Amino acid sequence: MSAWEVAAVLLAGVGAGTINTIVGSGTLITFPVLLAFGVPAVTANVSNTIGLVPGSLSGALGYRRELKAQGGRLLRLGTAALLGGLLGAYVLVKLPSRAFTVIVPVLILLALVLVVIQPRVARAMAVRRQGGAGGDAGGGAEGPLLIAGVFLTSVYGGYFGAAQGVLLIALMGMLLADDMQRLNAAKNVLALIVDAVAACFFLFASHIDWAAVGLIAVGSTLGGQLGARVGRRLPPPALRATIVLVGLAAVTRLLVT
Repeated sequence: MSAWEVAAVLLAGVGAGTINTIVGSGTLITFPVLLAFGVPAVTANVSNTIGLVPGSLSGALGYRRELKAQGGRLLRLGTAALLGGLLGAYVLVKLPSRAFTVIVPVLILLALVLVVIQPRVARAMAVRRQGGAGGDAGGGAEGPLLIAGVFLTSVYGGYFGAAQGVLLIALMGMLLADDMQRLNAAKNVLALIVDAVAACFFLFASHIDWAAVGLIAVGSTLGGQLGARVGRRLPPPALRATIVLVGLAAVTRLLVT
């Protein structure tokens, strides 16, 4: 990599780590950057997933105060996340690379829609909590409906992962009655589990660009702390606009290659 490419990937890692901690769509920053520098799509996705693991850990640690008394919840939902992430990673490796380049533009567009409508979903969840609605319609604090939703979201996360955090926070916000910051902390742990199990699988089953991994790892670790400490001060409209523009650039890149 040239000095310019190193700086760009490092800064993309910082942005992804920050965004993942706050919202959960950082892949829409790093993945297009790797594509722009000529990294093949599947290799870019695999390398990005591995590189973002330290950032996910950093973000989870930054929210450690909000994780108190959530051990049981994280055990139940974390098991679903682990199994789903492993299945998603397996599907990525087993499907032809051509399938990835066909499927991922659709997934990115879906992720961009989720990023755009996230404020509306957040408002709906706030109204639900104020009205006293809570719990999982599937039964219990973390009932079958939520566990199934986390599993399916984690399959998606293991396969590609863009905006999996948006999906997770929406699911928990609608099906659990709890403080949003506590749910966001739980989301960071679940995303960490998905990224980590997928990364472990990729280590033995796919080609990896280790230079990209290292740069994204360093950047996302810094970004995870930034997101946990000061990221909430970023103007949400500007943040979402950036994500959408970068995501559209990624779709364009995939469609023209």
